[in-house]
Amino acid sequence: MTTKDTESRLDNARWLDRLDDVAALRVMLESQAGAITAIEPALTHIQTAVTAMVSRLADSEGRIIYAGAGSAIRIGVQDGVELRPTFNWPRARVDYLVAGGPGALMDAVENAEDDSAAAAAAVSEMEIGPADTVLAISASGKTAFTCTAAASAGIAGALTIGIFNNVNAPLANDVEIGIPLITGAEAVAGSTRLKAGTAQKACLNMISTLVMTRLGYVRDGQMIAMQPSNAKLRARFESIHALENDAGA
Repeated sequence: MTTKDTESRLDNARWLDRLDDVAALRVMLESQAGAITAIEPALTHIQTAVTAMVSRLADSEGRIIYAGAGSAIRIGVQDGVELRPTFNWPRARVDYLVAGGPGALMDAVENAEDDSAAAAAAVSEMEIGPADTVLAISASGKTAFTCTAAASAGIAGALTIGIFNNVNAPLANDVEIGIPLITGAEAVAGSTRLKAGTAQKACLNMISTLVMTRLGYVRDGQMIAMQPSNAKLRARFESIHALENDAGA
């Protein structure tokens, strides 16, 4: 496991500004590949999170709620908005705790990630409770908004899961289940939209897809509940259900 954190620099032979284009691209490609490798040691943690989420969501109207700041919550929103078209997961059962509010998804809001009071207020306003699951995402694992959101949701009875990219992350102490994705130094030091973000996105893909599969939205490797909202998806929907009808004949 790497001992470097997301603020560390690579060795100077791999600094992008000192390399030609192909060499710089190769450094970034190797870094992205390392993001996927970093998920392997966390598979047991991810499985534990999936099992807990399925148990929580199967017999309730609970929500999947993504919490975070900056690039981390943007990655969470990307995962969440795909649940309805892919699995027909009800829109009312997914929500977001965004540092700085929804506008911060497009434009950075100064100091929003440091606003613990706003996080606690948002948890209360959203009426998060025992039926809900909160996925708190923070590369550093110490973002004040994210840690407070997770801790407040846990106090309210929600299942809390933390995804973080540094060792000894405070977020691990604020959640019921921690998922460490230890990605180390970035190709550009501190720019966690890169390797850390890739690991977060892949991890969320895995969690949400397996949760939906275990809840019955996938059968024979296909999206049986998908929303056919355009020509491509209508053709796919018809093909899936034609195959199901043939199998049942």
